[in-house]
Amino acid sequence: MSARHDHPHGGAAAHAAAHREGRAGEERRVVLVLALTALILGVEVAGGLASHSLALLSDAGHMLSDVAAQVLSLVALKIAARPSEPRRTYGWYRVEILAALVNGVALIVLAAGIVWSAVGRLRGGEAQIQTGIMITVAAIGLAANLLAAWLLHGAQSLNVRGAYLHVLTDSLSSVAVVAGGVVMAAAHGLYWLDPVLSIAIGLFVVWSAWRLVSEAVDVLLENVPAEVDPSAVGAAIGRCVGVLEVHDLHIWTITSGLYALSAHVVVASDDLHRNDEVLTEVKRGLMGGFRISHTTIQIETSRYEHIGHTCGETLPTLPEA
Repeated sequence: MSARHDHPHGGAAAHAAAHREGRAGEERRVVLVLALTALILGVEVAGGLASHSLALLSDAGHMLSDVAAQVLSLVALKIAARPSEPRRTYGWYRVEILAALVNGVALIVLAAGIVWSAVGRLRGGEAQIQTGIMITVAAIGLAANLLAAWLLHGAQSLNVRGAYLHVLTDSLSSVAVVAGGVVMAAAHGLYWLDPVLSIAIGLFVVWSAWRLVSEAVDVLLENVPAEVDPSAVGAAIGRCVGVLEVHDLHIWTITSGLYALSAHVVVASDDLHRNDEVLTEVKRGLMGGFRISHTTIQIETSRYEHIGHTCGETLPTLPEA
């Protein structure tokens, strides 16, 4: 019986290096998007106050959350790049997931504020909107958001994907603001559309944020990644030469795009001398087929007697030497 724990050699080392390089590229893109978003935020606040448009101010509030999300993303990326320590064997990767969770919760709180303000506006009666200013500023914001979304598209980090979702939802809300402004301008009225648009924007933000929060919670609970089928992973290991059975299979996410696995692999007693060959074949299959680079695999025979240990169960006392 033998246990093997892989270290970043060969393909795993290349995967880890690519992961770090990818995070560095994402960091540069987030810096560019942050500068652009902060500039447009000021424009939208001024435009919203001048036009008396709650929808435009809601869009500006969403952009404020974008700025906060992007600052948080940058801080998280910097911290996550720090090396591992004796008490933090996975390093600081999980900071990215915590940042994504905070971003998602912040979006939900922001959406609640938007809906509350919009309901208050509807109860207070229609307020005249300067539609020309509203449309112009919203169009500028839309162009900036589309550029920011293009820069952040394809990010692997859940944290940066959270910032991308902020920008994407803001782009869609800017489309709604522009469309609403055009309708109000053409009708010379219908100003109740402004708070209604704000409510629609808020509900859309909640939907987007809930998906982000759910993904972050899945990672923190160490659930199997959505992209990985555990039965397919077990079957792939079972097809390796010499493997009789696979059990105690666990798959989880360390951080976005970086998966880990632990498993017990049963081989015939006569195949124990082939441990290294079995491990090599199993790990190559996991890397090539499922992008699982961090693995802990215990090789054992069917005669091995497992000692279970659950909460409240006392392990047997080892005899004194």
